[in-house]
Amino acid sequence: MALHRLELDEFYDDSFTLIAIHSQIEDYRLAYLLNKNLNLKLNRCEKDLDFKYFMASYPYFEFNETLQCRTWYLIANSCVTETESIQSSGSLFDFSQKAYKTHFLVPEYKSVNYFLKVEEEATHFDELSTIKKIIDIPKIVTSYKVDANQLKSKNHLIF
Repeated sequence: MALHRLELDEFYDDSFTLIAIHSQIEDYRLAYLLNKNLNLKLNRCEKDLDFKYFMASYPYFEFNETLQCRTWYLIANSCVTETESIQSSGSLFDFSQKAYKTHFLVPEYKSVNYFLKVEEEATHFDELSTIKKIIDIPKIVTSYKVDANQLKSKNHLIF
């Protein structure tokens, strides 16, 4: 019996621009501000990105620009999960304690709150002017381009 092996690297073109955004505002508020200042129409996707066997889910927003053949994604970098641990104190009643754990989509950039991922077929995207417009938005601390090819967790950004 012959062994057939498929290489997935041949099927997926991983050319995209990744912009890091530092801001403490909620994701829906940031999506609104980006829509307003970048003339986008980011909409919340019905399903979140689930990783680590549903331990962490990351909300994301998407906008397809059909004329420029460009797709925009706004995704949160962190997810806080709550687990309940029951501890026995040796008495009649056990008490439960809640523990919170933070999961990161891109662990190399733990200080980043959100990522703006821009996929396009052509290379006409002006990332410098986009970053400048993002920095000019009130409530955003800073924004910069991230080299996605240097990331160890680059596969987390394929969705």
